Amino acid sequence: MPDFAQQRRNMVEAQVRADGVRDERLLEAMLAVPRERFIPAARSALAYADVPAEVAPRRFLLDPRSFGKLAELAAIKAEDRILDVGMATGYSSAVLAKLGRRVTALEQDADLVRIASDSLQRTDARNATVMQGGLAEGAKAEAPFDVIFVNGAIEAEPQRLLAQLAEGGRLVAVIQTGVLGRAHLFIRENGTISVKPGFDASVPVLAGFRAPAGFVF
Repeated sequence: MPDFAQQRRNMVEAQVRADGVRDERLLEAMLAVPRERFIPAARSALAYADVPAEVAPRRFLLDPRSFGKLAELAAIKAEDRILDVGMATGYSSAVLAKLGRRVTALEQDADLVRIASDSLQRTDARNATVMQGGLAEGAKAEAPFDVIFVNGAIEAEPQRLLAQLAEGGRLVAVIQTGVLGRAHLFIRENGTISVKPGFDASVPVLAGFRAPAGFVF
């Protein structure tokens, strides 16, 4: 049987910390959450591989490096209200729940909603609530949010999500404009949105965020 605890330690040290992540609260949260519990049993041996983990047809968990760097870019504080967009089976929500005050976990697939609800309950993420709805629509009834975390690449500006940011709120996502994407940090300040580029990343495009034909970001 795989030693998942050792694999988790290796993931944090050899993948995430080694790639420059220095937020100790985040590293401790990733060390505490058993990623293998959020991956189908038939694929659990690959839970800590440095690649996106497929959990359903065309749905993935971000690879550990990209997830860690994107979460660090969001600079999550203990009092933050977080919207986790496209969390699939709930791994990202379990980690983010250890960093912020409250997590709204948004997923559009009914089967994944059920799986995520069960998995988050089993990992005692009591401050995470799972909602079903369109990913690009966000969770307007629960807004505003201090942090919006997008679990995948986007090809079009997430206007509806940006409208749900609180003053000082941050949205992090990978913008895909070619073969390689780049993480971006969107910040709402004085009613306007500023954008800061981050690291390069290659992650799957999230459902609902493909650009119309001919669109240029």
